[in-house]
Amino acid sequence: MNRSYLSAIALTVAALAAGQAIAADATVGKTRAQVNAELAEAIRTGDIVANSETGQKANELNPGLYPAKPVVQGNTRAQVKAELAEAIRTGNFVANSETGQKANELTPGLYPAKPATQGVTRQQVKAELMEAIRTGDIIADGEAGKKLNEMYPQRYNRVN
Repeated sequence: MNRSYLSAIALTVAALAAGQAIAADATVGKTRAQVNAELAEAIRTGDIVANSETGQKANELNPGLYPAKPVVQGNTRAQVKAELAEAIRTGNFVANSETGQKANELTPGLYPAKPATQGVTRQQVKAELMEAIRTGDIIADGEAGKKLNEMYPQRYNRVN
């Protein structure tokens, strides 16, 4: 295929995609100029679907025709080393690959204890349960996972 044929296909696909994006995201309210600018940028960078069967973009099919994507920088070497040292210190690394248990779970005495988090009181749990019962926000059907207010909306529709 020649480049002009690919460009025509890409332009058509991009225009259709842009039209669907506008229809699907009408609340954002992009201007025609913004949409045209986005389309022009997508065509320039090849960031549009060129093969609808495989979903490949034009810049994936013909990488030599488009500018290279910028490389996203990850953590620096020093940051990775610091994270590793912290994981070793706290035992927060997988020690048993079969079970997925971390070292601090297998041998908790060798590592510092995790700080205790503040839980909820018995009174707060009771209040939450009463509110869930009142609003029907509790699971009624274990198989489907539906809540009472979903199964019987007429009973709970007046609750705010």
